[in-house]
Amino acid sequence: MSPNSVQTVFMEPLANKIRPNTLETFVGQQHLVGAGKPLRLAIEQGHVFSFVLWGTPGVGKTTLARIYAGAIDAELYELSAVSAGKDDIRKIIKEPRVENRPRVLFLDEIHRFNKAQQDFLLPFVENGELVLIGATTENPSFEVIPALLSRLRVFVLEELSNDEMSEIIERTGFKLDETAKDWLIAMANGDARQAITMIENTARLSGEVNLETLKNTLQSKFLRYDKQGEEHFNVISAFIKSMRASQPDAAIYYLARMIAAGEDPKFIARRMVIFASEDVGLAQPTALVVANAVFRAVETIGLPECGINLAHGVAYLAQCKKDKSAYEAYMAALEDAKKHGNLPVPMNLRNAPTKLMKDLGYSAGYEKYTTDDLLPKKLKGKKYLKPRD
Repeated sequence: MSPNSVQTVFMEPLANKIRPNTLETFVGQQHLVGAGKPLRLAIEQGHVFSFVLWGTPGVGKTTLARIYAGAIDAELYELSAVSAGKDDIRKIIKEPRVENRPRVLFLDEIHRFNKAQQDFLLPFVENGELVLIGATTENPSFEVIPALLSRLRVFVLEELSNDEMSEIIERTGFKLDETAKDWLIAMANGDARQAITMIENTARLSGEVNLETLKNTLQSKFLRYDKQGEEHFNVISAFIKSMRASQPDAAIYYLARMIAAGEDPKFIARRMVIFASEDVGLAQPTALVVANAVFRAVETIGLPECGINLAHGVAYLAQCKKDKSAYEAYMAALEDAKKHGNLPVPMNLRNAPTKLMKDLGYSAGYEKYTTDDLLPKKLKGKKYLKPRD
């Protein structure tokens, strides 16, 4: 493709311009859309049902939703849970329906809908007024309320392979040599949209796409908080380590940085629940109660107000005394459990629901408040939990 034709490509985003509209041109997810696979069968046979597409960015969630909606001749409405709310759902419901056409709502980043918003959506999915297709990068078991999740089928999408990424890159129309293509595939890490956007930006800035211009484009990009990238892990690490070091100012700064960059507040709240047991532990057992309360507040309130709840919890956890003994005891016991396998449980601790088991000595000699060592014989005398000062 010559530099003179670049402006034509950018009349609309390149990723959208080359987006497949049939399964025949779709790349990847053969476990779902290959011959005889569940999503292909649903599309070919016109099955109308609600489902969730769970996978990392750039693996085809939006594309599959559109292909499915087209296959069942549906009225398709697309919303992002980042910016949409109950009023947007109401507008869709109030619109006149086209007879015999399903009404499909594609809700991107469905995990960003809080519990109240999902509760509001539930009856419309339940009574069939809306066919819901949710897309999420987060585990729906944690992010979608049980009542709604029970009415959805979950399809797990896989990262694109190098060969699949190569095929998508070739579809952009730009000719890359193997070195540049391999570099781009490694940089995109299974995210087709990121690879396409990198090609598009490079062509716009440089007029040609090769290894050197790709690298220059990457270096010139504004540093962003990428949920799958290094900065994500750097910031969450700094957040945890600041709380561990009892430095609330630093912890609140990293919290604010994550929120400002668009991090899912429930991800942050889950890390705080883990921290309450792993790092604060027995030094202040109520920390787990506070962390769970913060998680619940985040789940029910949502952004932007739940940032206040998170800050409250972070300030509390950072200033708590720390005691990792319960965590360390568990890890040591887990190591022994893996190392020694299924060691025989002492006879006096075994359950004896039948006469035969009792005759064999199961539960014999059991005392509720014994001071005897109750570990398996091979581990007698082992101490996992350090005595507290």
